[in-house]
Formats: sequence, structure tokens, C-alpha cells
Amino acid sequence: MDTVRSRWYRLLLPTLLAVALWVGVRALAADSSADVHSASPLPSSPDTASSEMIVLAWNDLGMHCYNRSFQDLAVLPPYNSLRAQVIQVGDPPQVITQGITVTYVFTDNTYSALPKSNFWLYAQDLFGLAGPLAPNIGLTGKGLVGTMDLHDDHFVAEGIPLTEFRDGAPSTPYPYQLATVIVRDASTNQELARTVTVAPVSTEMHCEYCHDDNGVADDDIATGVVEQNILTLHDEENGTTLMAGRPVLCAGCHASNALNMAGNPALPSLSKAMHDKHAEKVHPGMTGCYSCHPGPRTQCLRDVMAQQGMDCISCHGTMETVAGNPNPWLNEPRCDNQSCHGSGYAQDQALYRMSKEHGGVYCAGCHDSPHAIAPSRQPNDGLKFVALQGNPGTLSDCTVCHSSLPSGAGPHGTLRFKSCLPIVFSAY
Repeated sequence: MDTVRSRWYRLLLPTLLAVALWVGVRALAADSSADVHSASPLPSSPDTASSEMIVLAWNDLGMHCYNRSFQDLAVLPPYNSLRAQVIQVGDPPQVITQGITVTYVFTDNTYSALPKSNFWLYAQDLFGLAGPLAPNIGLTGKGLVGTMDLHDDHFVAEGIPLTEFRDGAPSTPYPYQLATVIVRDASTNQELARTVTVAPVSTEMHCEYCHDDNGVADDDIATGVVEQNILTLHDEENGTTLMAGRPVLCAGCHASNALNMAGNPALPSLSKAMHDKHAEKVHPGMTGCYSCHPGPRTQCLRDVMAQQGMDCISCHGTMETVAGNPNPWLNEPRCDNQSCHGSGYAQDQALYRMSKEHGGVYCAGCHDSPHAIAPSRQPNDGLKFVALQGNPGTLSDCTVCHSSLPSGAGPHGTLRFKSCLPIVFSAY
């Protein structure tokens, strides 16, 4: 009898754990606290899990950041991006690109100009534009509502000028903004599918930790403005005249792959310059990373691996290692590194965010964005997965895309439980 009981325990334990995790995260997502990271309700929509089409949508990065003020200098402008794939449910499912339109909208973030951001006052000077940039329009011509562009097998909206402030609370940071992505029939305009996905954005760059005119590195400079402190210190140490040429775009001199700007080839890239300069001035762990990257409040590293004890250094290495990257943004850690997931999670591109696997679906379509690998600690990240499969983990319910449960191995060669319950698991 004990042997039979033990066998049943072993069979039921994975399911019981899955149900417990599902219930726990659903409770977290339902929390109605006023915290800036709390989940927003899913916009009303057809049941995408049972419709003939579904749409997978994600942000290309785990976090986009931009300067709070552009009066003196700019590291990054408001510049967010969304990607989406449309799948015809069937046996087998098909990735669809023709006969449809894919649009996006931020229902509670309809403008980005003042009082949310002063970027449009300085965009022309910063980026050498022929004329003023229209308010609420980004550097690529995209706005906060629009049509995504077809790129081979997926749809993209690049350069959305999103801020971290919602219309309903224009002075309260809300870094995990929600975009609604809608698929329509190109001929009839009938809605075929929709989803919500996080477009993460933050201004939480704590330059004031050292550059507030009272910091240890610059206590002999008294400008009263953090950005002017940085420029004055740069002028003193490098013989430049940045203070006289404000506003200053850092990537104008220091190459930035993030902005596709070549800079001055005689100078180090912006990534190398920043990480070299600050390597011995900030904490060597996550505290140091969050001195510049968003941040103690935002906590942009929020994925399942971070919840299991990994941090920025676990993947990217030390500040010195990052400074030595010859091609930052385009040469980044890989999932198929033998010390990580190995060949079972092989990338077909140099970057995870550009890689595809099962059925030609992008890795981020099922696992979500870098730094937000499901299940994320942020409830908003999980809303799209909850809508599709009932839980916020990696998209693992085969019948979301397949009309019936297929036989054999699933993505990455993993075996599936042939059960009516979705599998709650992650890639890690």
C-alpha cells in the first residue's frame, strides 16, 4: 500500500505544484494595491485562446530608459519598440503575415510631451533634424497609436516615444506600461485577435548619487544641476567644451548601437566609456548596476532567473567585462551557452531577442523579453500569458496554437504532460 501511495504522490506532485503556483501568481496579479507595479485589467476582447487566430506580442528589451530632462544632455530619447507574430490556430499552426493589419495603442498614455517630457523642445538640436519634431511623434515617425510594420515573418513598431507616465497620473512613474495589440482583417477591418503586452520604460537613472554637486567625485563643482555637473566634470577632465554646446547628445561622440550612431571612431563607445569610467566608483554588484540602470524602484531585472538568485553580473559579467564588449547591444549573453541552458535552447541568431525556434515562433513570443523571462515578478508581464493559457508562466499549453494536442516532443525537445492542465514551468 505504501508503494502505491508513493507512486501516486510522485504522479500528482507536479500537478499540485503547478496548481499552487498558478493560484499564487493569479492572486498576485489580482492585487489591487496602488503600487506603481500593480497589474492593470486586461482590456475587453474576444477569447483569444479559442479564436481562430492568436497574436503574440512582446517588447524587444526588458527595459527602455530615457532622460527625465533633455535641457542639458541626452543619453537616450523616448524610444520604445513592440514586436508581434500572428498565428493561425490549426494542425499545424501557421504564422500569418498577409491579409491582416496589426495596430497598437496605449489606452492610458495618449501623449508624451509636456508635462510628461520636454524632449520635443530639444529634439531638433540634439539629433540635427531639419525642423522641429512634431509633439508626441518619435524619431522614426511612430506615435503612441499606430500600425505596426511587416518585417518578414513578424510585425514591428520601432521608436515609439513612450514615457513612464500615464494620462491619469502624469507625475507618477509607472514603468510597466501596457500596449494593446490588435489584429484585424485587412479587407473588412474585423477584429481577429488582440493581446496586451508590457512596454517597459523608466527614467530611473541615478546620476545624482554622485553628480548632485555634493558627491564624492565632484564636490568641487557647484552647478546646482546634475546634468550640468556631469558636463562640467567632462570638460575639466577631457578638455571639451560641452557646457557651451548644450544640449549634448552623448552618442554624438561616443558610438551607440542602441541608437545606431557611429560617433567618433577615435573615441570609445558610450558603453565602454561609461562602464570603464564608473567601474571603480560604484558597487560591484546589483547595487552598482541599479545606480545607472532602472533601478531600486523599477527593478528592471525581474525575470524567473532573477527570482532564483541570478543578477546582472551572472550573465553580463563585471563592469570591466561589459566595458570590454567590442560590440555592445549586438554581442550579448546567449541562452545556449554551455554554462547555462546548452544546445537544447540553441539560438539561431546572435541575439536571443532575434532568435526563433518551435514552428518559427520567436523565443520572446513564448518566453517574453530579455530581463522579463516568464514568469516575471511583475504582474503586468504575465497578463498576456494568463489570457492565453490561464497562468503567467512560459507559454507552454500546446492547444493555444494547436487545434488538438500533438504527440511527441514539444519545443526544445521537452516532453509534455498529456493533461488538461497547462504546464507551469519556465525555461530555467
